[in-house]
Amino acid sequence: MTRTGRVERATSESKVLVELDLDGTGRTDVATGVPFYDHMLTALGKHSLMDLTVHASGDTHIDAHHTVEDVAICIGQALREALGDKVGIARYGDATVPLDEALALAVVDVSGRPYLVHEGEPAGQEYHLIGGHFTGSLTRHVLESVAHHAGITLHVRVLAGRDPHHIVEAQFKALARALRAAVALDPRVEGIPSTKGAL
Repeated sequence: MTRTGRVERATSESKVLVELDLDGTGRTDVATGVPFYDHMLTALGKHSLMDLTVHASGDTHIDAHHTVEDVAICIGQALREALGDKVGIARYGDATVPLDEALALAVVDVSGRPYLVHEGEPAGQEYHLIGGHFTGSLTRHVLESVAHHAGITLHVRVLAGRDPHHIVEAQFKALARALRAAVALDPRVEGIPSTKGAL
């Protein structure tokens, strides 16, 4: 059984290709035209052990927003496709990840119910321009888009942090580790891990 997803999306604002393999080794090939976002998505693949390919081009001469959002939508859709019927998965995953002074917690439920709770970023984080292209407010937008289109419940909380780069990166790495646990196949799980019989 292969657990892979492939999504292509083309609009007047961006063109995106995402491929992922939940049972990979963390191999990545990421080029979005937004360098800091490339760095975050590379970390997402590496620490989730998903093989992740993201090729995107968009109207970054206007703003990074469209490209960042459209890539996140495609990652969510590819994740949902790769999960398939969700038979045998652990379903839940959580991780607390430090990056120097920053500390982030992520909790995932592969529930079929899209929901995001995002808390704890320090005041003003949303206004920081990181790497010349990525505005801090985009972090929440990425998490929200992935959760919605993957059909997962996601809680992310920043527990500590001062450096804007570290605050974002800790969140992406925490998400990666939580996803890694949630989508893992558990040999003791029979069928779909829900009393309803569906996720």
